Amino acid sequence: MIDFWTTVLEFAGTTCEKVGSQLIQDFGQVSSDQKADGSLVTKADKWADQAIRDTIIANFNGYGILTEEGNKVLPDTNWCWVVDPLDGTTNFARGLPLWSISLGLLYKGTPIFGFVYVPTLRESYHGFYAGNSGLDTPTGAFRNHHPIHTSNDVPSGNHFFNLCSRSTSVIQKDFPCKIRMLGVASYNFLTVAKGAVLGGIEATPKIWDIAAAWVIVQAAGGTWISLKSEPFPAEPGVDYSNISYPTLVLSRSELLPTFEPFLSK
Repeated sequence: MIDFWTTVLEFAGTTCEKVGSQLIQDFGQVSSDQKADGSLVTKADKWADQAIRDTIIANFNGYGILTEEGNKVLPDTNWCWVVDPLDGTTNFARGLPLWSISLGLLYKGTPIFGFVYVPTLRESYHGFYAGNSGLDTPTGAFRNHHPIHTSNDVPSGNHFFNLCSRSTSVIQKDFPCKIRMLGVASYNFLTVAKGAVLGGIEATPKIWDIAAAWVIVQAAGGTWISLKSEPFPAEPGVDYSNISYPTLVLSRSELLPTFEPFLSK
């Protein structure tokens, strides 16, 4: 089984680096269109989505694929890749150098492996989280193959908390940390995983935004809190096009009493 996970990790890294190299060429150079949900899409998103799907099909025969720009209905297979080919399209289209490629591998509807690559920063994040799957997996979360862990710090005015643009109601007087807004759901949560940020919230992430980060955050020791409904295990046959999963991520569960009151006001 260890050889299998080595293959999975090498595949994710090679694929994301290859796709990322092409996206760098298109970065800030392509026009965008607005989708039905109000988010942007570019020809680069669509190209990356197809390129990743083709590579998965060539390397993982019989595995399901669910992607933001392709099939959005979870197939009825034990194993399924969930792909966000370009997380942070608005940043990408407007020339802001923070966007990512995200691959999550589900087993019976629950992520087991996650990989996120940020081409402009040359940062890769990956993690393994077996949970209750019964699978023999490696353990831990990593940035550029070095172990990472969430912070044990006490909140202060010199610590960060991430918001998305749709969760600004959290900002209030006496909020315990400095606010940052990154525009990339996966990277929002990964900054918590690597210990740079104490918490983050996303109001409308889709399953492809969170599948990989869900693994990495928990493997790094973080706490994942679904504010509406649990995303996993995902259900075969469900169309995930318009299903959002409001999420709070914290560096540790002990911080929930500190931040929860701000969410309920």
